[in-house]
Amino acid sequence: MSSSEARLSALREQLKADRLDGFVVPLTDEHMSEYVGSYAQRLAWLTGFQGSAGAAVVLPEEAAIFTDGRYTLQVRDQVDGKHWSYQSVPETSIAAWLKEHAPEGGRIGYDPWLHTKDWVAKAKAALKEKGAELIAVGRNPIDVVWSERPEPSKARLVVHPEQYAGKSSAAKRQEMADWLKEQKADSAVLSALDSIAWTFNVRGQDVEHTPVALSFALVHDDGTSDLFVASEKLGDAVRQHLGNGVRMHERDEFASFLGTLKGKTVVADPERAVAAIFEALEQAGAKVVQKRDPSVLPKAIKNEAEIAGHQAAQARDGGALVRFLHWLSIEAPRGGVDELKAAAQLQEFRQQCGDLRDLSFDTISGAGPNGAIVHYRVTEETNRPLEMNSLYLVDSGGQYPDGTTDVTRTVTIGEPTAEMRDRFTRVLKGHIALSEARFPQGTRGTQLDSFARQYLWQVGLDYAHGTGHGVGSYLAVHEGPQRISPAGSSQSGGDEPLRAGMILSNEPGYYKAGEYGIRIENLVLVREIEVEGAEKQVLGFETLTFAPIDRNLIDVGLLTAEERQWVDKYHARVLEVVGPQLEGEPLEWLKSQCEPLS
Repeated sequence: MSSSEARLSALREQLKADRLDGFVVPLTDEHMSEYVGSYAQRLAWLTGFQGSAGAAVVLPEEAAIFTDGRYTLQVRDQVDGKHWSYQSVPETSIAAWLKEHAPEGGRIGYDPWLHTKDWVAKAKAALKEKGAELIAVGRNPIDVVWSERPEPSKARLVVHPEQYAGKSSAAKRQEMADWLKEQKADSAVLSALDSIAWTFNVRGQDVEHTPVALSFALVHDDGTSDLFVASEKLGDAVRQHLGNGVRMHERDEFASFLGTLKGKTVVADPERAVAAIFEALEQAGAKVVQKRDPSVLPKAIKNEAEIAGHQAAQARDGGALVRFLHWLSIEAPRGGVDELKAAAQLQEFRQQCGDLRDLSFDTISGAGPNGAIVHYRVTEETNRPLEMNSLYLVDSGGQYPDGTTDVTRTVTIGEPTAEMRDRFTRVLKGHIALSEARFPQGTRGTQLDSFARQYLWQVGLDYAHGTGHGVGSYLAVHEGPQRISPAGSSQSGGDEPLRAGMILSNEPGYYKAGEYGIRIENLVLVREIEVEGAEKQVLGFETLTFAPIDRNLIDVGLLTAEERQWVDKYHARVLEVVGPQLEGEPLEWLKSQCEPLS
């Protein structure tokens, strides 16, 4: 019996002991995080799935795993189809699947600390039609059978200096207090880890690649706050930084503290606060107001210090990436470079460029057909050599104290085929169209998404992921509320208007399963644009990422004069920003890559 089969069997035995006929396993934690600490990797432990979005349902005789289009190939590689059926979101959902597959009169368990209130309501309604019920568990049955489950991180918090934050924690909390008074509310729950890190100007090491600390918080209308974090994680510098306006509690005291809020009006975010938080507040007799966490929008709209930090971090990161691309141009054709070696070399160049605290996510280092797996993660088992006359896709980023980076480049090793050049150039044309977009204030990312897809659509092609996600300031590499995605997609992330100061990715792609993948990703900053005669404020994008685009993959004949001009202008800027960091062969190579196309 394989380890995954044994784990599935052990969970089923535990469900019998708990008098449950099924259990739902999401990939998240008590903070609705996208990336979670090792202690919360229940889905990966149970199924082997290593992606960053997914869920599973286990019934006595069948089990299903749910992923979206980014993971269509990956989930089949990592999860055994003998024991799991593959379900695609948004074509189906856990609620819809349970409605069809749950046993009549069955008791389906869920952990109320791992789901939103809205999800619970939909699942309950779907099961009710089957005569089945959704049961909140007091302890997660996976935690009972996971004998070697890691402990939550004990890493200490650190102060995030105001020179990078651009605003003191006290000022942020006072703005929230003023907002609470406007809402006629007493307090707001902060449960998203990046919200707490941003609000209190602290950072942590509790989640791989995201500098946050396991914690909960309440901010109040008088400007004070209650912060719930393990006391062993707090040093004198952080306590002094937080000051008297922040009362400290152990993290595991949060639920019982909610029970003391009788008669208080409390704001809780239905998207970011788990169902258990709403239940605790309602049972306490608090009046719960469902509104967005008050840190979300100000966190997304970067101030001038955060923008300057991003620009500095992006410039250094560009230097590391150019050194890597130069190294790759020499070593890959010689042979002996594989995905793991390339990813390690890129990380080494980032470490050399100064003050790298972590990667911003596991590097996607995809050679040939592995490049077609959108969120591919190289392992010893999947590691492929970079072969001649093939494509290599590398999507990577760094966490620096002044900014978070995320960049994708696709390069040819040897000679590309005509089809590769055609697809790459169509992706490039979409990338340019989005980067050059001008749009009135109030425009949503859903309205811009097709700018990037149009040239693929012309020949019946597309890609199964969003075009752009928000990026934090030395925080989460995926940050809401802004996105650039098709309306109604599983990744659309709502209908948030883009605002000056927001940072997003611009990353159209194309993926030919079993052969190659293409993606071109830069980060962009939303800026106000002066347009003579405009009747509304006009916004546009300023590119923040600087690294050459592989000219060997560009079919210049497919580009318009304006598009060629964009590429030439972009490459001139790359040389201007990155060139001064280089000398010798890497500099000469960069100059050759940045020569005009025409």
